[in-house]
Amino acid sequence: MFKRSVLSSAVSMAIVLVSQPVTAAQQDNQETAVEIIEVKGIRGSLNKALGVKRHNEQIVDAIVAEDIGKFPDNNVVESLQRVTGVQVTNRASGEISAVSIRGLSDITTTVNGRNIFTASGTAVALQDIPASLLKQVDVYKTRSASQIESGIAGSIDVKTHRPFDFDGAKFIANARGIYTEQNEEINPTFSALASNNWELDAGQFGALVNVSYSRMRYRDQSVTAGAMLPFMTENPTAPFTPYERIFLDKPGVAENPIWQPGLLAGLPSNQGATLDINGVATPYLLSRDAIFQSDYNGERERPAANISLQFAPNEKSEYVFESFYNGFRNEGFNSLLFSFADWWGGYAGMTPAQAAAAANVQLHPGTNIVKSRSVNDPWVFTSGDLSTGKTDSYLHALGGQWELSDYMTLKSELVYQDSEYTSDFFAMRFVRPGNNYKLNVDFNENGGIPGFNFEDNPATAGVDESSMADPSAYLTDSMYDNANKDEGDAVTFTSDLTYRLDGFFTTVETGIRYDKRGATTAFSRQDRCCGGAVNVGTIDGLASINSGFMDGEANVPTSWAVANGYSIRNNADEFRALYGLNKLDLQRSFDIDATTLSLYLQGKFETDVAGRALNGEIGARYTGIDTDSTFYQETAPGMAQNTTAGESKTRKILPSLTARYQLTDDLQARLAYTETLRYPAFGDLNPLIIYNEDVTGIGYGTAGGGNPDLKPTESKNYDLSLEWYFAEASSLYGTLFRRDIDGFVVGFRRSVTAPKSATDPTPYKFVLTQPYNASNGELSGAEIGLVWFPDYLPEALDGFGVQASYTRLSSQQTTPDTNSEGEITGYRDTDLFGVSDSSYSVVLAYDKNDLGMRLSYSWREGFLANYEAALFANPLEMRRKSEASMDFQLSYKLTEQFEITLDGTNLTNELYQSYYGNDATTGNFGTALYSRTFALGVRYSM
Repeated sequence: MFKRSVLSSAVSMAIVLVSQPVTAAQQDNQETAVEIIEVKGIRGSLNKALGVKRHNEQIVDAIVAEDIGKFPDNNVVESLQRVTGVQVTNRASGEISAVSIRGLSDITTTVNGRNIFTASGTAVALQDIPASLLKQVDVYKTRSASQIESGIAGSIDVKTHRPFDFDGAKFIANARGIYTEQNEEINPTFSALASNNWELDAGQFGALVNVSYSRMRYRDQSVTAGAMLPFMTENPTAPFTPYERIFLDKPGVAENPIWQPGLLAGLPSNQGATLDINGVATPYLLSRDAIFQSDYNGERERPAANISLQFAPNEKSEYVFESFYNGFRNEGFNSLLFSFADWWGGYAGMTPAQAAAAANVQLHPGTNIVKSRSVNDPWVFTSGDLSTGKTDSYLHALGGQWELSDYMTLKSELVYQDSEYTSDFFAMRFVRPGNNYKLNVDFNENGGIPGFNFEDNPATAGVDESSMADPSAYLTDSMYDNANKDEGDAVTFTSDLTYRLDGFFTTVETGIRYDKRGATTAFSRQDRCCGGAVNVGTIDGLASINSGFMDGEANVPTSWAVANGYSIRNNADEFRALYGLNKLDLQRSFDIDATTLSLYLQGKFETDVAGRALNGEIGARYTGIDTDSTFYQETAPGMAQNTTAGESKTRKILPSLTARYQLTDDLQARLAYTETLRYPAFGDLNPLIIYNEDVTGIGYGTAGGGNPDLKPTESKNYDLSLEWYFAEASSLYGTLFRRDIDGFVVGFRRSVTAPKSATDPTPYKFVLTQPYNASNGELSGAEIGLVWFPDYLPEALDGFGVQASYTRLSSQQTTPDTNSEGEITGYRDTDLFGVSDSSYSVVLAYDKNDLGMRLSYSWREGFLANYEAALFANPLEMRRKSEASMDFQLSYKLTEQFEITLDGTNLTNELYQSYYGNDATTGNFGTALYSRTFALGVRYSM
């Protein structure tokens, strides 16, 4: 009876051959030609990862588990921040959640080569896949014709364990407690793997079960200076009063609109800038419309499981059945304190000197931008809401591989996926009645962090700030009630045929992928003002009061009263009745059926040039996707729906070429040209228009919808790399790359008229934003990486190593400007969203005997994150400040079976900040404080 490999061939060969060049022909026979040696620990993990990089035809980086069930971080995304060319962001909810490859976030995620998605989306949240289930993660920066064509950033393939990875029985159990500092909670994480192989008369059979569960309670806190709007100075032009906010139109002013919102650079902010008011050049100030802060407490659970069955009746065939489940549960209570800072009524009738003294306006030097001011009688409200989300995703696969002859191998698989996501949001707003206090606010008091407080208004009978936490100081106001349900399923069939040749081409591969995808969404939403304006203090259990906000990082109120999100959600019907509402049924938003047929043909070649091996692959992939859709369109807020049908077709041929040349035994160069696609998100194809009434007094509502005529974004990709494997577990490598991208999806804005609401048929102005393929871009850059474990260190330092990487990017996107009618008025060049010009990561590692330690620091330069809503006078661009993360991991083997682990994340307790335009001082926006985490764990293996 034959015996299957102890380790998967790709990983095991990487370990023992990392310092040797391997030809394609040798790879076909490496399982029988080389003895398998398993290496564990940090050094072994990095050695395996270098082997994957070295021997793959594509440009790929890998993360390999240090041992079975032992991935080095809380989640996969945190591990990826140390991969060359990868940047991560969004450290909220107790974890990092967003990843980009060379600045681009459009990444195709696969599990064991199978495309995976969540509900009606086209992607999966990578952090939802527990790290404890993983064996290896491959980050592909170029694409083979045999791989799925989507993902212009690249693709990430997550590999799970299979029973034939092990020689006989294996059992692993992990338990960790993760402490989140901001809410002082200990959170459990458990995982277990059990696997065995049996030699049967019918062949070799293996079974594996891997389960995981984690719970995280977290606290996210942020304070934000609102958007900029124009205001009069203390010396206004008629018919304005001192410090009056300048709306787009005003009776008695001929110009309409008076000023233009949503400009890329915003309104001019130089000192003395003017607006034309009835033919008079009138100076104005730019000040914020509000100041607000959020205290979000959440609890997240992630159950997951993987089952793998393998059966090999003989050496020429093997069958695999796998079932993969990942779940997500989140419940979050948000406590919001919001104060408008745009009221001017208290200055009516004052002389300019009196108004200036009362408002106490201070400007940023050399600008007309208000740094600090006082506001009499501000409108203050708080909001408490509970949001819940639940995901259940299942993937089942049955496949086989058959060696049809000495030269021909066939591999085929049938996959079924089903995923559902449900969410709801229930909120109630409280308002502060009366005009008896004032707001003192410094929109940038310290390093981009605002500061503010409330005090008695000397002109009236006031209340002190402590009443912000007094429920009886509030009245019930608006209520919001939303729900969503997204579902998706897919049946996928793949078949790949490999034929081995003698000659220049060593193999010819061809295959087919047929995918039938369905997606549906439904929603309900309603809101109502004002719930009888009941005094909050008279309703037992309605109010919730927080404490210790921002942990001393900001000079702001630290406690306030909001609606208890849990209470209002648990008694939703009672509170709906208070507002004269009933629970709504879900309305369908869209149904989509997408059929994709892909075919590929590629050849792997090998020859000698100047006595050195040149190999690679050349191929092409044809893909065709037909999308049939039904959309349900709302005609106005809360009104009936119309039904429309749509269809789209895409046909593309995508060539690819990669070549690898062995300059020396330890030095190799790669050249690659590939083409990839980004398919439109299903939601972007939906012409459903959602109308939102004006809630900030800007003078019009907003609306958003999709575009069923969207086409895929296309990218032509060029890569040139040089890799030097100068010692065991050591390598220095660099890559030059470029992406030429056509058809970026951007939002077009235009003015439309629709009924104001379901209960008010008055024609009302809305600014509608819809996506179009209207932008092209270019991304180029260089990356360099180093893994080095010196072998000549003295005994005390033996085991020390370093892993480091640096990425430099340059990006440009040409985007059309449009007027209120959606007509193109010009073009502008901006950075690509999410692209940091530079980023780096440094890891100091120590791995010797039973002790392993890793201290890592990752940094990325500030970047363009998004566009602000085009309603305001500030610059349209929203940027993030530079972000950093310092993490630590330690493991120590107590015995051969028991190991303890200790780790921490965000050790430097970073603040994460954003700002408008190009000046973080005058344009500061939000500041967020996220938890540090510390974890202690134990691992058992037998």
